[in-house]
Amino acid sequence: MAEEEVKTTEQPVEEVVETPETEEKYAKAGKKSKKHIEEVKAEEERQAKKAERAASDKAAAEKPTGAKPITRPRIERRGKKYQEAAKLVEKGKVYGLKDAIELAIKTNSAKFDASLEAHVRLGVDPRQADQNIRTTIVLPNGNGKTVRVAVFAPLDVCKAAKAAGADIAEDEEFLKQLEKGVIDFDVLISTPAYMPKLGKFARLLGPKGLMPNPKAGTVTMDVEKAVKESKAGKVEYRVDKQSIVHICLGKVSFGADKLFENANTFFDSLKAQKPASLKGTYIKSVFITTTMGPSIAVENLYN
Repeated sequence: MAEEEVKTTEQPVEEVVETPETEEKYAKAGKKSKKHIEEVKAEEERQAKKAERAASDKAAAEKPTGAKPITRPRIERRGKKYQEAAKLVEKGKVYGLKDAIELAIKTNSAKFDASLEAHVRLGVDPRQADQNIRTTIVLPNGNGKTVRVAVFAPLDVCKAAKAAGADIAEDEEFLKQLEKGVIDFDVLISTPAYMPKLGKFARLLGPKGLMPNPKAGTVTMDVEKAVKESKAGKVEYRVDKQSIVHICLGKVSFGADKLFENANTFFDSLKAQKPASLKGTYIKSVFITTTMGPSIAVENLYN
């Protein structure tokens, strides 16, 4: 049987040989280099897309929308009790400190024993080290809060701290609790020698304001005294990034006289903290308020 020739339909592939005339010539460097030309093209494409997005946003902004929403005044968005209390505060009036405290107590509508707060705007720059106001005071009548005090110190110091009223006074066991992230205290007091051991917990304690600090009186050799002061109503205040000092002066149940005494102690301390380098007004404005009550502007007598 004769073998039949198999005819294929495939056409031979012509080999394209690049010649120097068909190759695109680029310089090794400079504006005519291949890299530079590609970067220019990519930038042109980016700018074109950016212009297209801008035109689209402009068209969307010019497109007619519905009716403008009606926004009620802030006072109308508050509760009925707050609105009634706010009517007792004369708009634009600046009160004396004693009158402001009495009015704050009167405008308190909370069912619980609310705190009386002072908010003071200062003319300092907190970014300057000598103007970063931070200190502690002992309020003569306390602040009405139950403070849980922890002490991290040698065992013999811990025994004295326990006798002074510390809630927690431990050595190595305290570090084990911190490693677990357990924080059941409001104030932490330590001796200078034990501070390096707390260094690795700075990210845990720092943001909560619990890291012991010499300025706050929580790094000290006299731990017993620090514990007694913290239990008696020692509070720390400091200026925030907006140059405002916030502090709790006590509870409404204290009465106007005790709150007035606490307020005077605070303002005397704040006045003493005025930086020597400050030029201009030190205390710009003072407001008194309760936890859920309206703000009351206080006459500034402390510059």
